[in-house]
Amino acid sequence: MCQPDTGTLTLATQRFTVNIIFLLLLLSGARRTKKTWPVSFPQEELKKRLTPAQYHVTQERGTESAFTGGLTLNKDEGTYTCVVCSTPLFSSDTKFDSGSGWPSFFDLMKEESITVTDDFSYGMHRVEATCSQCGAHLGHLFEDGPRPTGKRYCINSASLGFQAKDATSSTSEGGAAGSSASDGKTEL
Repeated sequence: MCQPDTGTLTLATQRFTVNIIFLLLLLSGARRTKKTWPVSFPQEELKKRLTPAQYHVTQERGTESAFTGGLTLNKDEGTYTCVVCSTPLFSSDTKFDSGSGWPSFFDLMKEESITVTDDFSYGMHRVEATCSQCGAHLGHLFEDGPRPTGKRYCINSASLGFQAKDATSSTSEGGAAGSSASDGKTEL
C-alpha cells in the first residue's frame, strides 16, 4: 500500500498556516482604531465642503500623487493648517524641500497639534500623522529630516490649508470653504 508522505504534508500545512497568519496581520494593520476627537463634523458636510481629493486623503487615509499638490512648492510665509478644522499645524519657517514630492516640515507649531500612531498598512511599518483636533489623516512622520529635530513630516498637500502671513483669509488646497464643527463627537 502506498502511504502519504507525512513530512511533505506537514511542511505544506506549515507554509499554509504561516501565509494565513501573515495575511491576517496585513489586514489587521489596515484597520483604523476608532477614536473620539475633540472637534467633529458630519461626514455629509465634509463630502460637500471638501474636494474629492481632500476627502479621500483626510477621511479615507489616502495619499495624493507625488509632485501634484498645490502647496508642495509654496514658498510664501505663513501658517499651514488642517484643511478640515483649521487647526494651525506648521509654520512656513519649518518647511523644507525633501525631494519627496510632498510638503515636508521638520517641526510642529505645537507638539499637541498632531497625533502620531503606528501604521502597519501595506505590509510595512510607518508612523501616521493625524490632526489631534479632528482626526484628519495628514501624512506620515519619518526620522530622516534635517537638524535640529531630525524629523520629516511628509504631509499631503490636500490635507492642508494655508494662511499667508499678510493675508486675512485662509486658503486651502483645492479651495474648500470653512465650516463650523458640531458640538458632538464623531468617530473616524
